[in-house]
Parts: sequence; C-alpha cells; structure tokens
Amino acid sequence: MFIDFFFYLRRRGLKVSITEWMTLMEALAADLHHSSLIGFYHLCRAVCVKRESQFDLYDQCFSEHFQGVEADVADIDKVLDWLRDPIMPRELTPEELAMLEALDLDELRRQFEERLAEQDERHDGGNRWIGTGGTSPFGHSGSHPTGVRVGGAGGNRSAMQVATERRFRNLRSDVTLDVRQIGVALKQLRRFARDGRPDELDLDETIDQTARNAGDIELVFQPQRKNTVKLLLLMDVGGSMTPYTRLCERLFSAAHAATHFKAFKPYYFHNCPYDSLYTDMHRYEGESTEQVLRDLDRQWFCVIVGDAAMSPYELTAPGGAVDYYQNNPVPGITWLHRIRDRFPRSVWLNPEPLRYWNITSTQLIRGVFDMFPLTLEGLESSISHLRQVPV
Repeated sequence: MFIDFFFYLRRRGLKVSITEWMTLMEALAADLHHSSLIGFYHLCRAVCVKRESQFDLYDQCFSEHFQGVEADVADIDKVLDWLRDPIMPRELTPEELAMLEALDLDELRRQFEERLAEQDERHDGGNRWIGTGGTSPFGHSGSHPTGVRVGGAGGNRSAMQVATERRFRNLRSDVTLDVRQIGVALKQLRRFARDGRPDELDLDETIDQTARNAGDIELVFQPQRKNTVKLLLLMDVGGSMTPYTRLCERLFSAAHAATHFKAFKPYYFHNCPYDSLYTDMHRYEGESTEQVLRDLDRQWFCVIVGDAAMSPYELTAPGGAVDYYQNNPVPGITWLHRIRDRFPRSVWLNPEPLRYWNITSTQLIRGVFDMFPLTLEGLESSISHLRQVPV
C-alpha cells in the first residue's frame, strides 16, 4: 500500500533501507500507528528518518505525497517575509464590516490557494491579496469576519483557520550542538579490538572445531571485544572564547560522560598551547606539554577546540604569549607542530563562523591542523576525517 511512498522518500534523498521499511510494515501490522494518518506520520519518521536535520525534508515529502501539495520552501518563506512589520489597520464602521463577504471553509481554502499561486509581492491594507492591515480574508493584523490567518498573532480572534510555517522548521546541520548530539557524534570514533584474557566463548569457532572433532565438543574462547579509542581533548578558555563557554562545556560533558573511550584526558589552554597544559586554569594547575606528549602514544585521537583568534606574534615569536608573565621560550606554532607530529589523528574545531576564519592567526593554525566548524555537520566531518587518517 505504501510502496510508492517508500520510493518517493528515496527519490527525495532520504536513504530509507529495505530493513527499515520492513520494520515499519511490522509496526503497522501491530497497529502502532493507531490506524490514523498522523500516527503513521510519527511512526514512519521514527523508524525511517536517521537524522534530525532530515525532519524538514521528511515533512515536505509527507505533505506532497499524501496531500498532493507541492511544497516550495522558498515560496512559503517569501510570503512570511512579506507579512513581517504589519501596518496598523484602520477602524471599520459596522456598515463596512457588514459588507464584507463571509466565506464558507471550502470557498476560503479555494481562494487561499489561488492567491498563493498568483501573488508575487507584498500587499498591505487591501481587500484581496495575502497581506496585513486590510480587509482581505488572508493575512494578519486586519479585519474580516472569516479568514485564514497567515503568520502574525491573533487579534480579533475571528480566523476560521491558521496557515503558518510548516510544523517542523528546517533543522539545519550548521547549528551549534547540544550534549546529546555531541555524544552521538563522538560514538562514531569507536574502534573495536580483542585484547586481554580469552574469557568469552567464540560460538562460531566452537561449532567449527566441534564439527572437525566429529561431534566431540571443543570449546573455544577469545578475548572480549573492546573499544580501543583514546581521546585527548584540548580546549581554549577565556578571552574571546568566553561567549562559547557553554558550547565547550557541552562538548566536555559529552566526552566525559562517554563510556565508549578506553581513555580520555582533557586539558585547557589560553589562545595557544605553549609549554603547559592545564587541568585547572584558575589555579594554573596542570602538566608540562612536553610531559603529556611523552606520556601519550601516537594512537591517541587529539581534538583541539578554540577560535584561533590572536595576535600572529603569539604564534610566531618566542615570549609572544598574551600572558605577560608567561615568557614562553618556544613559539606557539612550534608547539602546535609538535602536537600534530605526536598525534597524526588530530583536528581543530573552531566555534567561530567561517566568515571570521580569514585572519592571519587562523590561517597559520590551518596550515598545521585540519580545521572544522564546531557545528553538527563540522563535528561529524571531523570525526570522519580522524577515522581515515593512518597512524
């Protein structure tokens, strides 16, 4: 019954697999949609849509397929733009109000669809087009005994229906992250290997060896399969990073709470890692960068978070650190190269918008590390990059 919808979703870019679709059919057979279209909408989305950023596309597909409405996001947004900053309506006399035609719901919908197809600019104060402050039955902030309110807030409370933006706005992939999103993305770093005592039964090998022994049972054990990922997280704090404190706290919380790392070490720095990495920036407690590089092997993943915004001298000159009393004998760029050489699988995550990445310090750091924006899409791209780098 829904096979056309399956192929329609795939044509529009939602990669629904046969396995997911069969799961959906089993859920329908179990009446988990409660025999309603809205129930099917939620059930299908839960089973078949893998990412929140695809909710809006799914919403359009569902509307187009089951209602025959060709959703044009640009047109909808354009109409809503026209309705911003409404003009104030004039007071209508009782006689003028009585002259306004009261439309039934079917006629109202028919005319509304006609206006959507025909209108090509903003209108205010009129009696026909979708606009504001007039006597048209379509728009908002006007006067009409019946009508369809589009955008805006209710005023006279006389609208027969409300047509506004789609229920699900585009969940963009360039928005900043919450803890759950970060945690889900970090799971993609997982790499499993078998190490340690052979205390887990290898069922396949046991069956194979038993068959070779003509039915004489031969139990075969193997080490447990464990995640081998070790993560080093270096975070810039203070100064120009202060506006991103909450975002960095989310990243730290997600990484710290993750149970899929074999080892996790977080450190802090300001602007650039120099000769020290801190576990407590307030008390300047930490370890020497040289010691950290010596203690951790090349198998560690290294993720550095910072806006890369500083004077170029902080990177290129001995003693160039912004802290007057730090007096670093080794330039910051040298320490960055040392970190990069020690941990080939390393990336830099930048919370600043891309338009600010053209400053000198950012360009110098991009010459050392592959840099990605600290967004959902950026984090996923950085993890994909880390997984592909050979050690």
